[in-house]
Amino acid sequence: MASSSPVRHAWKVLLSLLIVTAALFGVNTIGVMLGKSSWAPELALDLQGGTQIVLGAVTEDGADPTQEQLDQAAAIIRQRVDAAGVAEADVTTEGGRNIVVQIPGTADDETRARIQASAQLEFRSVIYVGDPATEFVGEDGNATPYPSPDPSANDVPTAEPTDGSDMAWVTERLQSEFLAFDCADPENTAADAPEDEPLITCDDTGAVKYILGPMELSGDAIDDATSGRAPDSGAWTVNLVLDGNGTDVFGKISQRLYQNQLDGLSPRDQFAFVLDGKVISAPQMNAQILNGKPSISGSFTQETAETLADQLKYGALPLSFTTESSDTVSATLGTQQLQIGLIAGLIGLALVALYSLLSYRALGSVIIASIAVMGILTYIIVCILAWRLGFRLSLAGVAGLIVSIGFTADSFIVYFERIRDELRDGKSITGAVEDGWGRAKRTIYISKSINILAAVVLYILADSTVKGFAFTLGLTTLIDVFIFVIFTHPVMQLLARTRFFGGGHKLSGLDPDALGSVYRTRTQYRQVASATVGRAARNSRSRAEAERRQTIAERKRAEALAGDRSTDAGSEGER
Repeated sequence: MASSSPVRHAWKVLLSLLIVTAALFGVNTIGVMLGKSSWAPELALDLQGGTQIVLGAVTEDGADPTQEQLDQAAAIIRQRVDAAGVAEADVTTEGGRNIVVQIPGTADDETRARIQASAQLEFRSVIYVGDPATEFVGEDGNATPYPSPDPSANDVPTAEPTDGSDMAWVTERLQSEFLAFDCADPENTAADAPEDEPLITCDDTGAVKYILGPMELSGDAIDDATSGRAPDSGAWTVNLVLDGNGTDVFGKISQRLYQNQLDGLSPRDQFAFVLDGKVISAPQMNAQILNGKPSISGSFTQETAETLADQLKYGALPLSFTTESSDTVSATLGTQQLQIGLIAGLIGLALVALYSLLSYRALGSVIIASIAVMGILTYIIVCILAWRLGFRLSLAGVAGLIVSIGFTADSFIVYFERIRDELRDGKSITGAVEDGWGRAKRTIYISKSINILAAVVLYILADSTVKGFAFTLGLTTLIDVFIFVIFTHPVMQLLARTRFFGGGHKLSGLDPDALGSVYRTRTQYRQVASATVGRAARNSRSRAEAERRQTIAERKRAEALAGDRSTDAGSEGER
Protein backbone atom coordinates (compact mmCIF):
# COMPACT_ATOMS: atom_id res chain seq x y z
CA MET A 1 0.00 0.00 0.00
CA ALA A 2 2.87 2.39 0.81
CA SER A 3 4.39 2.03 -2.66
CA SER A 4 1.10 2.85 -4.33
CA SER A 5 0.52 6.00 -2.27
CA PRO A 6 2.64 8.28 -4.52
CA VAL A 7 0.78 6.90 -7.52
CA ARG A 8 -2.61 7.72 -6.03
CA HIS A 9 -1.35 11.15 -5.04
CA ALA A 10 -0.06 11.78 -8.55
CA TRP A 11 -3.39 10.86 -10.14
CA LYS A 12 -5.29 13.11 -7.71
CA VAL A 13 -3.03 16.05 -8.48
CA LEU A 14 -3.37 15.56 -12.24
CA LEU A 15 -7.14 15.33 -11.82
CA SER A 16 -7.03 18.65 -9.96
CA LEU A 17 -5.13 20.18 -12.89
CA LEU A 18 -7.80 18.90 -15.27
CA ILE A 19 -10.55 20.42 -13.10
CA VAL A 20 -8.77 23.79 -12.91
CA THR A 21 -8.27 23.83 -16.68
CA ALA A 22 -11.92 22.93 -17.31
CA ALA A 23 -13.04 25.64 -14.87
CA LEU A 24 -10.96 28.29 -16.66
CA PHE A 25 -12.39 27.29 -20.03
CA GLY A 26 -15.86 27.31 -18.48
CA VAL A 27 -15.41 30.84 -17.14
CA ASN A 28 -14.27 32.12 -20.53
CA THR A 29 -17.14 30.28 -22.23
CA ILE A 30 -19.57 32.21 -20.01
CA GLY A 31 -17.85 35.45 -21.03
CA VAL A 32 -18.13 34.54 -24.71
CA MET A 33 -21.83 33.71 -24.30
CA LEU A 34 -22.37 37.09 -22.62
CA GLY A 35 -20.58 38.78 -25.50
CA LYS A 36 -17.89 40.23 -23.24
CA SER A 37 -15.02 37.82 -23.87
CA SER A 38 -13.53 35.96 -26.81
CA TRP A 39 -11.27 33.03 -27.60
CA ALA A 40 -8.50 35.35 -28.79
CA PRO A 41 -6.45 37.67 -26.55
CA GLU A 42 -7.14 41.38 -26.88
CA LEU A 43 -4.29 43.25 -28.56
CA ALA A 44 -2.82 46.53 -27.39
CA LEU A 45 -2.50 49.78 -29.29
CA ASP A 46 0.88 48.93 -30.81
CA LEU A 47 -0.49 45.75 -32.40
CA GLN A 48 -4.04 46.56 -33.47
CA GLY A 49 -4.36 50.35 -33.46
CA GLY A 50 -7.13 52.16 -31.65
CA THR A 51 -8.68 55.52 -30.87
CA GLN A 52 -6.78 58.79 -30.50
CA ILE A 53 -8.37 61.72 -28.65
CA VAL A 54 -6.58 65.07 -28.57
CA LEU A 55 -7.63 67.39 -25.73
CA GLY A 56 -6.74 71.09 -25.89
CA ALA A 57 -6.22 72.99 -22.62
CA VAL A 58 -8.34 76.07 -21.95
CA THR A 59 -7.14 78.71 -19.46
CA GLU A 60 -9.02 81.74 -18.16
CA ASP A 61 -6.60 84.28 -19.65
CA GLY A 62 -5.91 82.32 -22.83
CA ALA A 63 -2.24 81.79 -21.97
CA ASP A 64 -0.50 78.45 -22.31
CA PRO A 65 -0.77 76.24 -19.23
CA THR A 66 2.32 75.33 -17.26
CA GLN A 67 3.93 71.95 -17.81
CA GLU A 68 3.11 71.07 -14.21
CA GLN A 69 -0.59 71.66 -14.87
CA LEU A 70 -0.47 69.53 -18.02
CA ASP A 71 1.38 66.72 -16.26
CA GLN A 72 -1.12 66.73 -13.40
CA ALA A 73 -4.05 66.71 -15.82
CA ALA A 74 -2.47 63.87 -17.81
CA ALA A 75 -2.02 61.84 -14.62
CA ILE A 76 -5.68 62.31 -13.66
CA ILE A 77 -6.87 61.41 -17.17
CA ARG A 78 -4.68 58.30 -17.07
CA GLN A 79 -6.37 57.35 -13.80
CA ARG A 80 -9.74 57.81 -15.46
CA VAL A 81 -8.74 55.57 -18.36
CA ASP A 82 -7.36 52.92 -16.01
CA ALA A 83 -10.54 53.09 -13.94
CA ALA A 84 -12.48 52.29 -17.12
CA GLY A 85 -10.59 48.97 -17.30
CA VAL A 86 -8.59 49.97 -20.40
CA ALA A 87 -5.09 48.52 -20.31
CA GLU A 88 -2.02 49.56 -22.33
CA ALA A 89 -3.48 53.04 -22.96
CA ASP A 90 -1.04 55.83 -23.76
CA VAL A 91 -1.57 59.34 -22.31
CA THR A 92 1.00 61.98 -23.25
CA THR A 93 1.35 65.77 -23.38
CA GLU A 94 1.99 67.48 -26.70
CA GLY A 95 2.81 70.97 -27.93
CA GLY A 96 2.66 72.69 -24.55
CA ARG A 97 -1.17 72.72 -24.31
CA ASN A 98 -2.53 69.40 -25.62
CA ILE A 99 -3.00 65.97 -24.06
CA VAL A 100 -3.10 63.01 -26.45
CA VAL A 101 -4.96 59.90 -25.30
CA GLN A 102 -4.52 56.71 -27.33
CA ILE A 103 -6.73 53.74 -26.45
CA PRO A 104 -6.44 50.22 -27.92
CA GLY A 105 -9.40 49.20 -30.05
CA THR A 106 -12.56 51.24 -30.36
CA ALA A 107 -13.34 53.44 -27.36
CA ASP A 108 -16.90 52.97 -26.08
CA ASP A 109 -19.12 55.90 -25.15
CA GLU A 110 -18.45 55.54 -21.41
CA THR A 111 -14.67 55.62 -21.89
CA ARG A 112 -14.95 58.67 -24.11
CA ALA A 113 -17.13 60.34 -21.49
CA ARG A 114 -14.57 59.68 -18.77
CA ILE A 115 -11.80 61.21 -20.85
CA GLN A 116 -13.65 64.15 -22.31
CA ALA A 117 -15.37 65.13 -19.03
CA SER A 118 -12.34 67.25 -18.21
CA ALA A 119 -13.59 70.44 -16.53
CA GLN A 120 -13.29 70.99 -12.82
CA LEU A 121 -15.94 69.28 -10.75
CA GLU A 122 -18.40 71.66 -9.04
CA PHE A 123 -21.06 71.24 -6.36
CA ARG A 124 -24.05 73.53 -6.96
CA SER A 125 -27.50 73.68 -5.34
CA VAL A 126 -30.51 73.06 -7.59
CA ILE A 127 -32.89 76.03 -7.80
CA TYR A 128 -35.22 75.03 -10.62
CA VAL A 129 -35.80 71.97 -12.83
CA GLY A 130 -37.69 72.15 -16.12
CA ASP A 131 -38.45 70.40 -19.37
CA PRO A 132 -35.70 70.59 -22.01
CA ALA A 133 -38.22 71.77 -24.63
CA THR A 134 -37.42 75.10 -26.26
CA GLU A 135 -40.92 75.74 -27.64
CA PHE A 136 -44.45 75.97 -26.40
CA VAL A 137 -47.89 75.46 -27.87
CA GLY A 138 -49.48 78.84 -28.58
CA GLU A 139 -53.14 79.86 -28.65
CA ASP A 140 -53.32 78.84 -32.29
CA GLY A 141 -52.38 75.28 -31.33
CA ASN A 142 -49.02 75.42 -33.09
CA ALA A 143 -45.61 74.89 -31.51
CA THR A 144 -43.86 78.22 -31.09
CA PRO A 145 -40.18 78.60 -30.08
CA TYR A 146 -39.45 80.59 -26.97
CA PRO A 147 -38.19 84.05 -27.89
CA SER A 148 -34.55 84.92 -27.61
CA PRO A 149 -33.62 86.54 -24.31
CA ASP A 150 -34.18 90.29 -24.26
CA PRO A 151 -30.85 92.00 -23.60
CA SER A 152 -32.70 94.78 -21.78
CA ALA A 153 -34.41 92.40 -19.35
CA ASN A 154 -33.51 92.79 -15.68
CA ASP A 155 -30.57 90.60 -14.65
CA VAL A 156 -30.16 91.89 -11.09
CA PRO A 157 -31.78 89.92 -8.24
CA THR A 158 -34.72 91.78 -6.71
CA ALA A 159 -33.39 90.81 -3.27
CA GLU A 160 -29.96 89.80 -2.03
CA PRO A 161 -29.75 85.95 -2.21
CA THR A 162 -29.02 84.42 1.18
CA ASP A 163 -27.71 81.03 -0.02
CA GLY A 164 -27.13 78.89 -3.09
CA SER A 165 -30.74 77.64 -3.11
CA ASP A 166 -32.41 81.05 -2.92
CA MET A 167 -34.99 81.72 -5.67
CA ALA A 168 -33.80 85.34 -5.69
CA TRP A 169 -31.04 84.21 -8.07
CA VAL A 170 -33.67 83.68 -10.79
CA THR A 171 -33.96 87.07 -12.47
CA GLU A 172 -36.19 88.01 -15.40
CA ARG A 173 -33.23 87.70 -17.75
CA LEU A 174 -32.20 84.33 -16.35
CA GLN A 175 -35.75 82.98 -16.69
CA SER A 176 -35.93 83.92 -20.37
CA GLU A 177 -32.48 82.43 -21.02
CA PHE A 178 -33.61 79.22 -19.34
CA LEU A 179 -36.69 78.89 -21.54
CA ALA A 180 -34.67 79.42 -24.72
CA PHE A 181 -31.75 77.22 -23.67
CA ASP A 182 -31.44 74.25 -26.06
CA CYS A 183 -29.85 71.18 -24.49
CA ALA A 184 -29.25 69.63 -27.91
CA ASP A 185 -27.24 72.60 -29.18
CA PRO A 186 -23.51 71.78 -28.85
CA GLU A 187 -22.78 75.52 -28.69
CA ASN A 188 -24.64 75.72 -25.37
CA THR A 189 -21.82 74.72 -23.08
CA ALA A 190 -21.44 75.90 -19.52
CA ALA A 191 -17.92 74.57 -18.98
CA ASP A 192 -16.51 78.05 -18.29
CA ALA A 193 -19.42 79.49 -16.28
CA PRO A 194 -18.42 81.87 -13.45
CA GLU A 195 -18.28 80.16 -10.09
CA ASP A 196 -20.10 82.96 -8.25
CA GLU A 197 -23.11 83.17 -10.57
CA PRO A 198 -26.09 80.89 -11.23
CA LEU A 199 -25.83 78.38 -14.06
CA ILE A 200 -28.24 77.14 -16.73
CA THR A 201 -27.36 73.65 -17.90
CA CYS A 202 -28.72 70.17 -18.62
CA ASP A 203 -27.94 66.68 -17.46
CA ASP A 204 -25.50 64.62 -19.48
CA THR A 205 -28.35 62.98 -21.42
CA GLY A 206 -30.14 66.23 -22.31
CA ALA A 207 -33.38 65.03 -20.71
CA VAL A 208 -33.55 67.55 -17.85
CA LYS A 209 -32.80 71.28 -17.75
CA TYR A 210 -31.61 73.01 -14.59
CA ILE A 211 -31.10 76.41 -13.00
CA LEU A 212 -28.30 75.95 -10.47
CA GLY A 213 -26.97 78.29 -7.82
CA PRO A 214 -23.35 79.45 -7.57
CA MET A 215 -20.62 76.91 -6.90
CA GLU A 216 -20.49 76.09 -3.19
CA LEU A 217 -17.84 73.37 -3.20
CA SER A 218 -15.26 72.13 -5.74
CA GLY A 219 -14.16 68.63 -6.60
CA ASP A 220 -10.90 69.26 -4.74
CA ALA A 221 -12.83 68.57 -1.54
CA ILE A 222 -13.32 64.89 -2.49
CA ASP A 223 -10.68 62.61 -1.01
CA ASP A 224 -12.22 59.39 -2.31
CA ALA A 225 -15.28 58.08 -4.14
CA THR A 226 -16.31 54.42 -4.34
CA SER A 227 -19.29 52.41 -5.49
CA GLY A 228 -20.98 49.61 -3.58
CA ARG A 229 -24.25 48.14 -2.42
CA ALA A 230 -26.24 49.71 0.40
CA PRO A 231 -26.29 47.35 3.40
CA ASP A 232 -30.03 47.83 4.01
CA SER A 233 -31.52 47.75 0.50
CA GLY A 234 -28.74 46.16 -1.55
CA ALA A 235 -29.07 48.94 -4.15
CA TRP A 236 -25.96 50.35 -5.80
CA THR A 237 -24.72 53.61 -4.25
CA VAL A 238 -21.80 56.01 -4.63
CA ASN A 239 -19.98 56.78 -1.40
CA LEU A 240 -17.90 59.95 -0.97
CA VAL A 241 -15.22 60.92 1.53
CA LEU A 242 -14.61 64.67 1.88
CA ASP A 243 -11.59 66.46 3.29
CA GLY A 244 -11.75 68.62 6.43
CA ASN A 245 -12.92 71.85 4.81
CA GLY A 246 -15.31 69.95 2.55
CA THR A 247 -16.82 68.21 5.57
CA ASP A 248 -17.60 71.55 7.26
CA VAL A 249 -19.02 73.20 4.14
CA PHE A 250 -21.05 70.18 3.06
CA GLY A 251 -22.42 69.76 6.57
CA LYS A 252 -23.92 73.28 6.45
CA ILE A 253 -25.27 72.70 2.94
CA SER A 254 -26.88 69.41 3.96
CA GLN A 255 -28.65 71.11 6.88
CA ARG A 256 -30.13 73.73 4.55
CA LEU A 257 -31.18 71.30 1.82
CA TYR A 258 -32.65 68.82 4.28
CA GLN A 259 -34.74 71.61 5.80
CA ASN A 260 -35.94 72.51 2.29
CA GLN A 261 -37.08 68.93 1.88
CA LEU A 262 -38.96 69.03 5.17
CA ASP A 263 -40.58 72.27 4.02
CA GLY A 264 -41.62 70.72 0.69
CA LEU A 265 -39.46 73.07 -1.37
CA SER A 266 -38.48 70.54 -4.05
CA PRO A 267 -36.32 70.70 -6.17
CA ARG A 268 -34.44 73.10 -3.87
CA ASP A 269 -33.57 70.07 -1.72
CA GLN A 270 -31.27 68.75 -4.47
CA PHE A 271 -27.53 69.15 -4.84
CA ALA A 272 -26.00 68.90 -8.32
CA PHE A 273 -22.58 67.52 -9.25
CA VAL A 274 -21.51 69.44 -12.35
CA LEU A 275 -18.71 68.12 -14.54
CA ASP A 276 -17.71 69.75 -17.81
CA GLY A 277 -20.74 72.02 -17.49
CA LYS A 278 -23.17 69.08 -17.35
CA VAL A 279 -25.09 67.72 -14.38
CA ILE A 280 -23.89 64.15 -13.86
CA SER A 281 -26.04 63.65 -10.76
CA ALA A 282 -28.51 65.73 -8.74
CA PRO A 283 -29.57 63.72 -5.68
CA GLN A 284 -31.98 64.86 -2.98
CA MET A 285 -30.68 65.55 0.51
CA ASN A 286 -32.38 63.00 2.75
CA ALA A 287 -30.46 63.72 5.95
CA GLN A 288 -28.04 66.08 7.60
CA ILE A 289 -24.55 64.78 6.83
CA LEU A 290 -21.96 66.15 9.21
CA ASN A 291 -19.27 63.45 9.06
CA GLY A 292 -18.05 64.22 5.54
CA LYS A 293 -19.20 60.88 4.14
CA PRO A 294 -22.27 61.45 1.96
CA SER A 295 -23.80 58.62 -0.01
CA ILE A 296 -25.58 59.02 -3.36
CA SER A 297 -28.41 56.58 -4.07
CA GLY A 298 -30.73 56.24 -7.04
CA SER A 299 -31.53 53.92 -9.91
CA PHE A 300 -27.89 52.93 -10.34
CA THR A 301 -26.57 49.79 -11.96
CA GLN A 302 -23.13 48.53 -11.06
CA GLU A 303 -21.74 50.06 -14.24
CA THR A 304 -23.32 53.50 -13.81
CA ALA A 305 -22.37 53.61 -10.11
CA GLU A 306 -18.73 52.83 -10.94
CA THR A 307 -18.72 55.44 -13.71
CA LEU A 308 -20.10 58.16 -11.42
CA ALA A 309 -17.65 57.24 -8.65
CA ASP A 310 -14.75 57.51 -11.07
CA GLN A 311 -16.00 60.86 -12.40
CA LEU A 312 -16.26 62.25 -8.89
CA LYS A 313 -12.93 60.81 -7.76
CA TYR A 314 -10.92 61.90 -10.79
CA GLY A 315 -12.99 64.89 -11.86
CA ALA A 316 -10.98 67.74 -10.33
CA LEU A 317 -8.57 68.67 -13.12
CA PRO A 318 -6.38 71.76 -12.81
CA LEU A 319 -7.47 72.79 -16.34
CA SER A 320 -10.49 72.71 -18.59
CA PHE A 321 -10.18 70.96 -21.96
CA THR A 322 -11.91 70.92 -25.31
CA THR A 323 -11.82 67.93 -27.64
CA GLU A 324 -9.66 69.00 -30.57
CA SER A 325 -10.02 65.71 -32.48
CA SER A 326 -11.08 62.10 -32.08
CA ASP A 327 -9.76 59.71 -34.71
CA THR A 328 -9.06 56.06 -35.31
CA VAL A 329 -5.32 55.34 -35.59
CA SER A 330 -3.63 52.40 -37.28
CA ALA A 331 -1.32 50.00 -35.46
CA THR A 332 2.14 51.40 -34.84
CA LEU A 333 3.71 47.98 -35.24
CA GLY A 334 0.92 46.00 -36.78
CA THR A 335 0.30 42.46 -37.85
CA GLN A 336 3.72 41.95 -39.39
CA GLN A 337 5.55 42.60 -36.13
CA LEU A 338 3.14 40.33 -34.28
CA GLN A 339 3.84 37.56 -36.75
CA ILE A 340 7.58 38.08 -36.32
CA GLY A 341 7.15 37.80 -32.54
CA LEU A 342 5.13 34.61 -32.85
CA ILE A 343 7.70 33.12 -35.24
CA ALA A 344 10.46 33.97 -32.75
CA GLY A 345 8.44 32.23 -30.04
CA LEU A 346 7.97 29.11 -32.18
CA ILE A 347 11.69 29.03 -32.96
CA GLY A 348 12.43 29.29 -29.24
CA LEU A 349 10.02 26.44 -28.51
CA ALA A 350 11.59 24.29 -31.22
CA LEU A 351 15.10 24.90 -29.89
CA VAL A 352 14.05 24.09 -26.33
CA ALA A 353 12.34 20.90 -27.53
CA LEU A 354 15.41 19.87 -29.56
CA TYR A 355 17.77 20.54 -26.67
CA SER A 356 15.52 18.63 -24.27
CA LEU A 357 15.39 15.54 -26.49
CA LEU A 358 19.14 15.56 -27.18
CA SER A 359 20.10 16.06 -23.53
CA TYR A 360 17.41 14.03 -21.79
CA ARG A 361 16.22 11.69 -24.55
CA ALA A 362 12.69 10.45 -23.82
CA LEU A 363 12.68 12.40 -20.57
CA GLY A 364 12.68 15.55 -22.69
CA SER A 365 9.10 14.76 -23.70
CA VAL A 366 8.07 15.67 -20.13
CA ILE A 367 9.56 19.15 -20.63
CA ILE A 368 7.73 19.53 -23.94
CA ALA A 369 4.43 18.38 -22.40
CA SER A 370 4.86 20.72 -19.41
CA ILE A 371 5.48 23.72 -21.68
CA ALA A 372 2.44 22.74 -23.77
CA VAL A 373 0.21 22.62 -20.68
CA MET A 374 1.65 25.92 -19.51
CA GLY A 375 0.92 27.46 -22.91
CA ILE A 376 -2.72 26.35 -22.77
CA LEU A 377 -3.24 27.75 -19.26
CA THR A 378 -1.46 31.01 -20.10
CA TYR A 379 -3.58 31.49 -23.22
CA ILE A 380 -6.92 31.00 -21.50
CA ILE A 381 -5.89 33.15 -18.50
CA VAL A 382 -4.89 36.00 -20.83
CA CYS A 383 -8.31 35.73 -22.51
CA ILE A 384 -10.06 35.91 -19.13
CA LEU A 385 -7.91 38.83 -17.98
CA ALA A 386 -8.83 40.71 -21.17
CA TRP A 387 -12.48 40.31 -20.19
CA ARG A 388 -12.31 40.91 -16.44
CA LEU A 389 -9.42 43.39 -16.15
CA GLY A 390 -9.17 44.88 -19.63
CA PHE A 391 -5.68 43.42 -20.15
CA ARG A 392 -4.34 43.80 -23.67
CA LEU A 393 -1.35 42.02 -25.11
CA SER A 394 1.33 44.38 -26.43
CA LEU A 395 4.53 43.50 -28.24
CA ALA A 396 6.37 43.92 -24.93
CA GLY A 397 3.93 41.40 -23.43
CA VAL A 398 4.63 38.98 -26.27
CA ALA A 399 8.35 39.37 -25.53
CA GLY A 400 7.64 38.48 -21.88
CA LEU A 401 5.87 35.30 -22.98
CA ILE A 402 8.79 34.33 -25.22
CA VAL A 403 11.38 34.96 -22.50
CA SER A 404 9.34 32.85 -20.08
CA ILE A 405 9.91 29.79 -22.26
CA GLY A 406 13.57 29.72 -21.24
CA PHE A 407 12.75 30.37 -17.59
CA THR A 408 10.24 27.53 -17.65
CA ALA A 409 12.76 25.09 -19.10
CA ASP A 410 15.16 26.02 -16.28
CA SER A 411 12.79 24.60 -13.68
CA PHE A 412 12.60 21.22 -15.35
CA ILE A 413 16.33 21.05 -15.98
CA VAL A 414 17.08 21.72 -12.30
CA TYR A 415 14.63 18.97 -11.32
CA PHE A 416 15.95 16.41 -13.81
CA GLU A 417 19.57 17.08 -12.89
CA ARG A 418 18.74 16.50 -9.22
CA ILE A 419 17.12 13.18 -10.19
CA ARG A 420 20.22 12.20 -12.12
CA ASP A 421 22.44 13.14 -9.17
CA GLU A 422 20.38 10.83 -6.95
CA LEU A 423 20.76 8.03 -9.51
CA ARG A 424 24.53 8.51 -9.58
CA ASP A 425 24.49 8.04 -5.81
CA GLY A 426 23.00 4.60 -6.33
CA LYS A 427 19.35 5.22 -5.50
CA SER A 428 16.49 3.55 -7.31
CA ILE A 429 14.67 5.56 -9.95
CA THR A 430 11.52 5.94 -7.83
CA GLY A 431 13.61 7.03 -4.86
CA ALA A 432 15.64 9.41 -7.03
CA VAL A 433 12.43 11.05 -8.29
CA GLU A 434 11.14 11.69 -4.76
CA ASP A 435 14.47 12.81 -3.27
CA GLY A 436 15.30 14.89 -6.33
CA TRP A 437 11.93 16.62 -5.99
CA GLY A 438 12.61 17.45 -2.35
CA ARG A 439 15.93 19.09 -3.18
CA ALA A 440 15.04 20.73 -6.50
CA LYS A 441 11.85 22.46 -5.38
CA ARG A 442 13.67 24.58 -2.81
CA THR A 443 16.06 25.87 -5.46
CA ILE A 444 13.24 26.51 -7.92
CA TYR A 445 11.07 28.33 -5.37
CA ILE A 446 13.91 30.70 -4.52
CA SER A 447 14.72 31.29 -8.19
CA LYS A 448 11.11 31.97 -9.14
CA SER A 449 10.62 34.27 -6.15
CA ILE A 450 13.46 36.43 -7.45
CA ASN A 451 11.89 36.46 -10.92
CA ILE A 452 8.50 37.53 -9.52
CA LEU A 453 10.11 40.23 -7.37
CA ALA A 454 11.93 41.58 -10.42
CA ALA A 455 8.70 41.57 -12.43
CA VAL A 456 6.81 43.44 -9.68
CA VAL A 457 9.51 46.10 -9.32
CA LEU A 458 9.69 46.51 -13.09
CA TYR A 459 5.91 46.84 -13.34
CA ILE A 460 5.80 49.52 -10.64
CA LEU A 461 8.76 51.59 -11.80
CA ALA A 462 8.83 51.11 -15.57
CA ASP A 463 7.14 53.13 -18.27
CA SER A 464 3.73 52.00 -19.50
CA THR A 465 5.29 50.54 -22.66
CA VAL A 466 7.30 48.09 -20.53
CA LYS A 467 4.56 47.19 -18.05
CA GLY A 468 3.22 44.56 -20.47
CA PHE A 469 6.56 42.74 -20.39
CA ALA A 470 6.68 42.81 -16.59
CA PHE A 471 3.07 41.64 -16.27
CA THR A 472 3.38 38.65 -18.61
CA LEU A 473 6.75 37.71 -17.11
CA GLY A 474 5.30 37.66 -13.59
CA LEU A 475 2.16 35.84 -14.73
CA THR A 476 4.04 33.10 -16.57
CA THR A 477 6.45 32.68 -13.65
CA LEU A 478 3.53 31.94 -11.33
CA ILE A 479 2.04 29.53 -13.87
CA ASP A 480 5.47 27.91 -14.25
CA VAL A 481 5.61 27.10 -10.53
CA PHE A 482 2.02 25.86 -10.67
CA ILE A 483 2.79 23.51 -13.58
CA PHE A 484 5.98 22.32 -11.91
CA VAL A 485 4.04 21.28 -8.79
CA ILE A 486 0.79 20.05 -10.27
CA PHE A 487 1.96 18.46 -13.53
CA THR A 488 5.70 17.81 -13.91
CA HIS A 489 6.34 16.06 -10.59
CA PRO A 490 3.17 13.89 -10.67
CA VAL A 491 4.01 12.81 -14.22
CA MET A 492 7.52 11.87 -13.13
CA GLN A 493 6.09 9.85 -10.23
CA LEU A 494 4.01 7.84 -12.69
CA LEU A 495 6.75 7.45 -15.30
CA ALA A 496 9.24 6.23 -12.68
CA ARG A 497 7.00 3.20 -12.17
CA THR A 498 6.80 2.26 -15.84
CA ARG A 499 9.00 -0.41 -17.37
CA PHE A 500 10.67 1.96 -19.82
CA PHE A 501 11.67 4.73 -17.40
CA GLY A 502 11.72 2.76 -14.16
CA GLY A 503 13.88 0.05 -15.73
CA GLY A 504 16.48 2.63 -16.75
CA HIS A 505 16.26 2.06 -20.51
CA LYS A 506 19.20 3.64 -22.31
CA LEU A 507 16.86 5.93 -24.27
CA SER A 508 14.87 6.97 -21.23
CA GLY A 509 17.42 9.49 -20.00
CA LEU A 510 17.53 7.67 -16.63
CA ASP A 511 20.05 4.90 -17.41
CA PRO A 512 22.25 4.56 -14.27
CA ASP A 513 25.20 3.16 -16.29
CA ALA A 514 25.10 6.03 -18.77
CA LEU A 515 24.95 8.49 -15.89
CA GLY A 516 27.99 6.97 -14.18
CA SER A 517 26.36 5.61 -11.05
CA VAL A 518 28.88 5.38 -8.19
CA TYR A 519 27.07 2.63 -6.31
CA ARG A 520 25.86 -0.81 -7.26
CA THR A 521 23.91 -1.17 -4.03
CA ARG A 522 23.80 0.62 -0.71
CA THR A 523 26.82 -1.35 0.54
CA GLN A 524 28.83 -1.99 -2.62
CA TYR A 525 30.75 0.65 -4.55
CA ARG A 526 30.91 0.60 -8.32
CA GLN A 527 34.23 -0.85 -9.62
CA VAL A 528 35.25 1.95 -11.91
CA ALA A 529 38.88 1.05 -12.41
CA SER A 530 38.52 -2.69 -13.09
CA ALA A 531 36.39 -2.69 -16.24
CA THR A 532 37.53 -4.59 -19.30
CA VAL A 533 39.01 -2.82 -22.30
CA GLY A 534 35.87 -3.32 -24.39
CA ARG A 535 33.56 -2.11 -21.66
CA ALA A 536 35.90 0.83 -20.98
CA ALA A 537 35.60 1.88 -24.59
CA ARG A 538 31.80 1.75 -24.43
CA ASN A 539 31.46 3.44 -21.03
CA SER A 540 34.42 5.81 -20.89
CA ARG A 541 32.14 8.81 -20.30
CA SER A 542 30.34 6.96 -17.49
CA ARG A 543 33.62 6.03 -15.74
CA ALA A 544 34.98 9.53 -16.07
CA GLU A 545 31.80 10.97 -14.60
CA ALA A 546 31.84 8.41 -11.76
CA GLU A 547 35.50 9.06 -10.94
CA ARG A 548 34.92 12.81 -10.99
CA ARG A 549 32.06 12.53 -8.50
CA GLN A 550 33.85 10.15 -6.08
CA THR A 551 34.75 11.51 -2.67
CA ILE A 552 38.20 10.90 -1.17
CA ALA A 553 36.83 8.07 0.97
CA GLU A 554 35.17 6.46 -2.04
CA ARG A 555 38.33 6.75 -4.10
CA LYS A 556 40.45 5.16 -1.36
CA ARG A 557 37.89 2.41 -0.95
CA ALA A 558 37.97 1.72 -4.69
CA GLU A 559 41.78 1.70 -4.69
CA ALA A 560 41.81 -0.67 -1.70
CA LEU A 561 39.38 -3.04 -3.43
CA ALA A 562 41.50 -2.91 -6.58
CA GLY A 563 44.66 -3.61 -4.53
CA ASP A 564 43.03 -6.55 -2.76
CA ARG A 565 42.01 -8.03 -6.08
CA SER A 566 45.55 -7.55 -7.45
CA THR A 567 47.00 -9.33 -4.39
CA ASP A 568 44.50 -12.15 -4.75
CA ALA A 569 45.38 -12.47 -8.44
CA GLY A 570 49.14 -12.60 -7.62
CA SER A 571 48.65 -15.29 -4.99
CA GLU A 572 46.61 -17.31 -7.40
CA GLY A 573 49.41 -17.04 -9.97
CA GLU A 574 52.03 -18.30 -7.50
CA ARG A 575 49.95 -21.34 -6.76
